[in-house]
Amino acid sequence: MSRHIGIVACSAEGAALCYRTICVEGAALLGRPHAHPEVSMHTPSLADTMQHIYRNDWRSVGELMLVSADKLAKIGADFLICPDNTIHQALPHVLARSPLPWLHIAEVVAAEALARGFRRIGIIGTKWLVDSEVYPEKFSARGLEYVRPSADERDECNRIIMDELVCSVFKPESVAYCQRVIGRFKDQGCDAVVLGCTELPLIINDGNSALPTLDSTRLLARAALKRAVHAHADGRS
Repeated sequence: MSRHIGIVACSAEGAALCYRTICVEGAALLGRPHAHPEVSMHTPSLADTMQHIYRNDWRSVGELMLVSADKLAKIGADFLICPDNTIHQALPHVLARSPLPWLHIAEVVAAEALARGFRRIGIIGTKWLVDSEVYPEKFSARGLEYVRPSADERDECNRIIMDELVCSVFKPESVAYCQRVIGRFKDQGCDAVVLGCTELPLIINDGNSALPTLDSTRLLARAALKRAVHAHADGRS
């Protein structure tokens, strides 16, 4: 038996990719075909979350996350992950009252960046994420440099994510735009880019990016898998 993973979801495509990764890649870690840890997910309406984000009300976003956390704890989850970079801004309002521990997506990405020897990371994601300290705080704590997109790039990337990707719309011209943003990161001396929206790995990857990618969605899923399996083996929660 492995630990029960609770997913506090926000937007569907990113959460689905995270869930699929846990279920598909669990077999290799557990050493049995089709095996994966128990996984439960709770998803409030994205509209409910967005009404608070549009008002920059992260405390209320945190309240929604706590509702999910409480429901997942009641059905037996042992720890929580959130496959949404943007709403990690609300975690400071959540952690002290959470019934369960969390993995932090930016901490997972920062650890991977260090392991791969990267030192200067471009950050692409929603405008709320890019404007925030979610990644800069975790990167700076580990001696990593970071670069944010320009104001115009933030707005257009946000439009692509919110109007297209979260609605399962994938346009070649939007892929090309994100590629150009990443190309400018490379011109600014970056040696990697964090895909800081969990939908971005659906259109950007190492095969079409000018820089190596740090896929926040799959990295979080893999970190959850390792915690679920190894924490149980070690007798920890």
